[in-house]
Amino acid sequence: MKARLVYVVGASGSGKDSLMAHARGRLANDIRLVFAHRYITRAADAGGENHVALTAEEFESRRQAGLFALHWQSHGHAYGIGIEVNQWLAKGITVVVNGSREYLVEAAKRYPELLPVWVEVSPEVLRKRLQARGRENAQEIEARLARQPASQSSSRTGEVIRNDGELRMAGDALVELIRRHSGMASCV
Repeated sequence: MKARLVYVVGASGSGKDSLMAHARGRLANDIRLVFAHRYITRAADAGGENHVALTAEEFESRRQAGLFALHWQSHGHAYGIGIEVNQWLAKGITVVVNGSREYLVEAAKRYPELLPVWVEVSPEVLRKRLQARGRENAQEIEARLARQPASQSSSRTGEVIRNDGELRMAGDALVELIRRHSGMASCV
């Protein structure tokens, strides 16, 4: 089976980073799979995902040099996925990335083998997670919740993972989804 770009998307606070960390731990020994890190203009200690922190100037310099396979702006930050993903895919390695819902159409144009994975969570759970995370104030949290579209699972392409409950259950669902779409043997 051909290598895939597994493009994980969902609202900020939906648990994408936690699910991906769970899957990364479960799939760490598979040489046909890589979890790509993101380059972000956000402090390294801001909480959440393990990312490469860049200043706005560093990010723009790398963008102009063509060092990002994918890049976008969201919530006052710049996000990028390095061109190393192209080498991994060319070697037949499936790559999992934390993407952007707004950038999905552009990413799918660049990577026809892209598999969107939508992480969905109820508004109540999302509010609690955003409050616990502590990166946004109450007004910013409410603005994020207002942006959160109602579930549109039936009209989306790709796969959907519900992440309202126990992390292990949704994390294992992501592991199995990655295995199924990249031709890896299942071993739950």
